Amino acid sequence: MRGTVPTDENGVDVMMEKWDAGSSEPPHSHPGDDMTVVIEGKMSVQFFKKEGDKLVEDGEPLILNKGDAGYIDGGRIHDAKYLEDCKLVYVHDKKFGFDAAASA
Repeated sequence: MRGTVPTDENGVDVMMEKWDAGSSEPPHSHPGDDMTVVIEGKMSVQFFKKEGDKLVEDGEPLILNKGDAGYIDGGRIHDAKYLEDCKLVYVHDKKFGFDAAASA
C-alpha cells in the first residue's frame, strides 16, 4: 500500500485547487502521472507535442465537466483552461512537479 508524500517518497501527492473562470496554465508537464477530478466547474486540456523547437497541438482539447476525471501520463505536455469557476482534486504519482514547456 502506498502512502502520501512527504511521509512516503514513493507515495502520491494529493491537493485541492480552485481556479477562476477565464484563468489558465501555460503548456507544461509533470514528472509523474496525474489524475484530475473536477468537483465543480468545467475545464479544457490541450495536449501538445514537440516538432523541432516548436510546440504543436496534439489532437482536440479534452473537456472535463463536473464529475469527470482526466488522466495524463508523466512527461506529456499539456495546458489547462478553466472555462468556469473550478474546484479540482489532483492526484500526482510521487511528489508534484511542474515543468514549463517553452515554444520557440
